[in-house]
Amino acid sequence: MDLKDKTLAIIGLGYVGLPLAVEFGKKRPVIGFDINPKRVAELKAGEDHTLECSRGELAEARHLQYTSDAVDLGKAQVYIVTVPTPVDQANRPDMRPLVGASQTVGKALKKGDVVIYESTVYPGATEEVCVPVLEQVSGLKFNVDFFCGYSPERINPGDKEHRLPSIRKVTSGSTPEVADGVNALYAQVVTAGTHKASSIRVAEAAKVIENTQRDVNIALMNELSLIFHRLGIDTLEVLQAAGTKWNFLPFRPGLVGGHCIGVDPYYLTHKAQEVGYHPEVILAGRRINDNMSKHVADETVKLMLRKGLPVLGSKVLVLGLTFKENCPDVRNTKVVDIIHTLERYNAKVDVYDPWINVADAEHEYGLKCLDSVPQAGAYAAVVLAVGHRQFIELGEQGIKAFGQPGAVLFDVKSILPRGAADGRL
Repeated sequence: MDLKDKTLAIIGLGYVGLPLAVEFGKKRPVIGFDINPKRVAELKAGEDHTLECSRGELAEARHLQYTSDAVDLGKAQVYIVTVPTPVDQANRPDMRPLVGASQTVGKALKKGDVVIYESTVYPGATEEVCVPVLEQVSGLKFNVDFFCGYSPERINPGDKEHRLPSIRKVTSGSTPEVADGVNALYAQVVTAGTHKASSIRVAEAAKVIENTQRDVNIALMNELSLIFHRLGIDTLEVLQAAGTKWNFLPFRPGLVGGHCIGVDPYYLTHKAQEVGYHPEVILAGRRINDNMSKHVADETVKLMLRKGLPVLGSKVLVLGLTFKENCPDVRNTKVVDIIHTLERYNAKVDVYDPWINVADAEHEYGLKCLDSVPQAGAYAAVVLAVGHRQFIELGEQGIKAFGQPGAVLFDVKSILPRGAADGRL
């Protein structure tokens, strides 16, 4: 199946969809669709608040048009769905964005069209959840009137080195002919090459284990950090020594948040339990990683008490809110759990992050973050939670200047020299 000359529609213009729309929009007609009119207006003005695409990159996509009107999707023959797949409060897959996007596409679907999903899901979700919605809404029959593909996203927010064209792409299709067409389509923009999986289910499984593997490895480092802390050994020193062996994997302890690593394993464990298997290693890793924020807050409070600093009513500064460094993405950030735990100790917590939009943080988490550099000498404790380059540039003395004399400093990311902080992972 030849898809090279078809008009594309990208459904969802976030961290995943926009870079994809821009790359294709440099070469061929693309309809960039998002349900948020403000997002569409922003992109039409040449701005991207996610910072994934520069003004110059947006301008290069001369064949890309933005819209929030679903009627415009009828002009396309190939639809690529890039909406998020979060989990609910019980860590169960929340398929509502994916179902909603499938309903939107279904209304525009015509005979011969192809729908490709990039959203991270459990093996089988595309054909078990999305396809029935497409069939019901469109009145068309799968693999007779329309076809599907799956090509998992591999976007790394804030990473300016590993971009869409330079990351090898896994592709798949609902028939061998469609698989060939989907593979050739992505080969137009992915210079690193493609890997054509034998089925959609294999491609879905490959994606979900990429982040599950990282999650489990980081959980091991976090557990080692907890052990070494009790033994009075510096974890980073241990990892540096162990890292001299050629096949030692360079994982480090830390908070595991964001829209991928902290979420994707739950999609796999959900499906595993559905087919009668209770996963142990994966869920154990999730429990360890989810508890690290509480550990950071608890240790900060203990350090304050050891120094004779009152916790009740004291001001604590948390530096960084995003889920990773040098990126404005606050989705599923575990820094929020540090803040809430400190507040349960009745500390007064200020949050400062030069990368975020403070209005977005308030809307997402109800946090009133500082919109300017914190006052020097005002805090009994400082938690350096995210390794933004601005904080690294401040250095040890610049960070400590926010604290009052004798204040506690906890370095979550271990970015300061050894001995500079009172505690670190």
